[in-house]
Amino acid sequence: MIDGVEVVRHPRARVARLSVDPATGRVRLTVPKRMALAKAVAWAGEKADWIAAQRAKLPQGRPFVDGAVVPVADRAVRLLWREGASRTVALTSAADRTPAKAGVQSQAVRPSAIDALDPRLRGDTEADGELTCGGPSDQFPTRIERWLKREALRLLTEDTAHYAAKAGVTVAKVAIGDPKARWGSCSGDGTIRYSWRLLLVPGFVRRATVAHEVAHRVHMHHGPAFHALVAELFEGDPDDARRWLRAEGAALHWYGRASSSG
Repeated sequence: MIDGVEVVRHPRARVARLSVDPATGRVRLTVPKRMALAKAVAWAGEKADWIAAQRAKLPQGRPFVDGAVVPVADRAVRLLWREGASRTVALTSAADRTPAKAGVQSQAVRPSAIDALDPRLRGDTEADGELTCGGPSDQFPTRIERWLKREALRLLTEDTAHYAAKAGVTVAKVAIGDPKARWGSCSGDGTIRYSWRLLLVPGFVRRATVAHEVAHRVHMHHGPAFHALVAELFEGDPDDARRWLRAEGAALHWYGRASSSG
C-alpha cells in the first residue's frame, strides 16, 4: 500500500483513478473490481508529483489560534486569548470597545502564534468583533470551536423556525455535525441536521441552505415542485448560494485545522 493513500475497490470503476478530497486532503485510489491491486498501486506510485501538486492547491489550514480572524455570521471576528481572563468565551463587537480597551487587547495578540498564517487571518486584519477567553492556552482552540458550534446551533435553529413557520410545517429537531460531503439533511422523522460550518458562510448562504432543508419537509425530492418551494421561501436567489458553496465550501473545512497537508 501507499502511505497516506486510501485504496477503495469499486464495482463500477473501469480504470484506476486517483483523487484528492478538497475538504480533507485525503488521497483516494479507486481500483476496478477485476484489476490486480499490485498493478494499481504501482501506477499510483508513479503519480507522486501529481499528488503533491494537488495537495499544494488545497486551502490553507486556518487554526483557531490567538490573533486569527474567522468569519462569524457576516462578521470578521478576531480570536483573543487573555492570561487570567475567564475561561468562558465572550463575543464583543468593535462598537463595544473603548480606545483604552483596544490598546490592551491588541497587546494580548502574540505574533509568534500567527506569523505563519494567511495575511487575512493575522493580527493586521481589520475585525469588527472579538472572541476572547482565558484558561490554559492549549485549550483555547477547543473552547473557541465549542462556542462556534453552540452559536451555529442557535442561529440555525432560529432560521429553521422562521422558514418552517413560513412553509407551514413542523421540525422535530435541529442538530449540527461536521459532515464533509453535505451542508444539511432532512430525515423522514422531521429532524434536520446541518454542518456547524454554516456559521462561517455569508448569511444569505446559510439561510438558503436552511430554506432548502425545510422545503424537504414538504417534498422529499429535488423535483420542480421542491425547487419552486425553496424559491418561494427564500428571500433571494438560492442559485447564488449554491454557486458560493461550490466555489468556497471546501475551504470552510480547513478552519480549526493547523495544516493543509491532509
